Amino acid sequence: MWWMLAGSLAVLPMQRTLALLLGVISVGWACAAGVVDLRGLIILGIIVLIARVRMHAQGRSHALTLGAEALLLAAGLALFGHLIPGFFNPKILDAVKTGPHSAPFTLYFNFDKALLPFVLLAALPSLLFVKSRFSPRIWQWLLLAASIPLLLLVAVMLGGLRIEPHFPDWLGSFMLANLFFVSFAEEALFRGYLQQRVAGWLGDVPALLIVALVFGLAHLAGGALLVIFAALSGLIYGLAWMWSGRLWVSTLFHFGLNLCHLLLFTYPFYQSH
Repeated sequence: MWWMLAGSLAVLPMQRTLALLLGVISVGWACAAGVVDLRGLIILGIIVLIARVRMHAQGRSHALTLGAEALLLAAGLALFGHLIPGFFNPKILDAVKTGPHSAPFTLYFNFDKALLPFVLLAALPSLLFVKSRFSPRIWQWLLLAASIPLLLLVAVMLGGLRIEPHFPDWLGSFMLANLFFVSFAEEALFRGYLQQRVAGWLGDVPALLIVALVFGLAHLAGGALLVIFAALSGLIYGLAWMWSGRLWVSTLFHFGLNLCHLLLFTYPFYQSH
């Protein structure tokens, strides 16, 4: 089921019909496995109806288009925050420690959050790809990539992390979940939708800064240091989106930072004893 769901997200930018088919199969499989119950299925059905209204209202009724988009965004935020009933995301890891100085880490496979790109794509058809006005050189991309380990080293200097290499036996599960059910979903919300919409109102640079700050504040539960770290990482992902216009580029930067964090540093953060 999880590989089917990941496959639907992987092909979404290239073959939307196939992605929808795999997504529907994944939902049916999740129902059979007890991950989604009747309540969740009914709400997903309502979201599909709203998406069809949004599609048919395009070019016909501006008010109806905006209303349907607002409802889809609200549904997406509810999925993101695990607020919709009827979803039972399985716990894959329970308070494991990747190393002696790492805090306990719990991993869920979030079926509800993974559906977010589908919902936001229905709200904003250009979610996955826009034509970029920028033409960064290769050295600029290399500098942006180099900023990932540099940011993690800054976190070490600030006391939030320590260098602590790991290669856990659950690395495959982490990579699957983090790429498709975390990074892609979060990039769909913060870069593909929010940054694109704010850029349309205020311009590219204000959108980059505002959404990076919002991304940082979304991590407020982790404390002030995590807010700063997330906001700075949001600038990296936002630049990747702004320069490329492709959601998968910012997703790979997001996943690359998380993977580098896990493999080379205390994860999810340094815990003193």
